[in-house]
Amino acid sequence: MKSLIIFASGSGSNAAAIIQHFKQTNLAQVQLIVCNKPNAGVIDIAQQHQIPYIIIDKAAFNEDTFINTLSSYSTDLIVLAGFLWKIPDNIIKAFSNKIINIHPSLLPKYGGKGMFGKHVHEAVIAGGEQESGITIHMVNEHYDEGAHIVQAHCAINSQDDAQSLAQKIHQLEHYFFPRTIEYILSEQ
Repeated sequence: MKSLIIFASGSGSNAAAIIQHFKQTNLAQVQLIVCNKPNAGVIDIAQQHQIPYIIIDKAAFNEDTFINTLSSYSTDLIVLAGFLWKIPDNIIKAFSNKIINIHPSLLPKYGGKGMFGKHVHEAVIAGGEQESGITIHMVNEHYDEGAHIVQAHCAINSQDDAQSLAQKIHQLEHYFFPRTIEYILSEQ
């Protein structure tokens, strides 16, 4: 069975979708959840599913001992599911080609530092876009610039606002993210 580590900062809806998906497939198991916010909803999800979790601060995040902790789980893939910190170069190097992220826009548009969650959806609506979507990509040393793995699109209509667009994006995320992870793991 393959091993996953999920990094998340918020409610954990993508983490929950991934956990549920792999409970049904038996291809992989989430071994650890890493979070940078002590009150994040993803912690409740970890507890509900009896998955170990770590709450990390900036100092520890940048230390090599954190890499040792991650390595102890023999992970096949690190999944950034709404994790809001930039991954340090030492982690990217230690887990080369084993870290993926999901971004709530069709990159390269609306990506980069500060572009997450509602900020992305507000910018997409303000930009007058006719479509948006998600990008699942490899993580490199630059925000949202890693090689694209999958993009999924949704239409934007004149009644959409940032909130309704966010709902469409969540549906894409919850469907495509677990399946893309499954595909990546089956190709390893």
